[in-house]
This record gives sequence, C-alpha cells and structure tokens, in this order.
Amino acid sequence: MLQTEGAFQPMAMALSFPADLRYADSHEYVAPNAAPMRVGISAFAVQQLGDIVFVELPSPGTALEQGKSFGTVESVKAVEEMYAPIAGRVLACNQAVIDQPELLQSDPYGAGWLLELEATDAEQLAALMDADAYGAKVEGSSK
Repeated sequence: MLQTEGAFQPMAMALSFPADLRYADSHEYVAPNAAPMRVGISAFAVQQLGDIVFVELPSPGTALEQGKSFGTVESVKAVEEMYAPIAGRVLACNQAVIDQPELLQSDPYGAGWLLELEATDAEQLAALMDADAYGAKVEGSSK
C-alpha cells in the first residue's frame, strides 16, 4: 500500500498493533481468527495517509490473489493501492467505510475493517508478520 523506504514521516503518537492480527509488508492486516476473516489497513498506514476521503473496494465474489491490488484508498495527500495479504474470495465489503471513509481513522481495527474474506490458501498466513515484527518494522521505517 505505502512505500516503506524513506517515505515515512516520524510517528506523531504511539501506535498499537493488535496481537491477534497478521500484517503484510504493504500495511494491510488480516484477522485470521475471525469468522469470516477480516482485512483492513493498519493504524500506521492510516496515520501516514492523513485525512481519508474515499475508499474503493471490490464486489463480493471477487477472487483476490495474495500481493495483488484489491482497491484504493484516497486521502488529501495521495491515492494508494491496497494489496491482498492472502488469497481468497471476497464475501463482503464494509459499506460503512465506503460511505464514511473517516471510520478508517477513528477505528481501523474495528469499525474500519474493509473486507470479509474466505481464504483459499490459509497457509499464506505464515508469511505475514505478527504484531511484534510489524511494530518493529514500522518503528524502524519512521526513524
């Protein structure tokens, strides 16, 4: 989603990364223990984007490939692609986020989820970072 080399500004506040999620290098997350799995973007990505004004998501039934774009998020700063953290079929999109993109800023891990997904290869979860590894990655990127 966001470039990770040299593009970040220092974090203005301490961010938390829920331990029950798995994180992609591109700053998307998946909730592997939810039924169905939920996909969103991390609080770090939201902070870097600034004021979010538009979200474009795929239709239910769409097949996603791990690492391939599934939509865009537009802020006052930029338009960024979002990438599937794992392969799967979209079961639902969060219409509330489409209608009120600011939900991403206020609650990226709760009301700001983006997709509900049926995984087609759950083994791909092993390649994603846990909260500690992701936190260390973004803290290192912001220095």
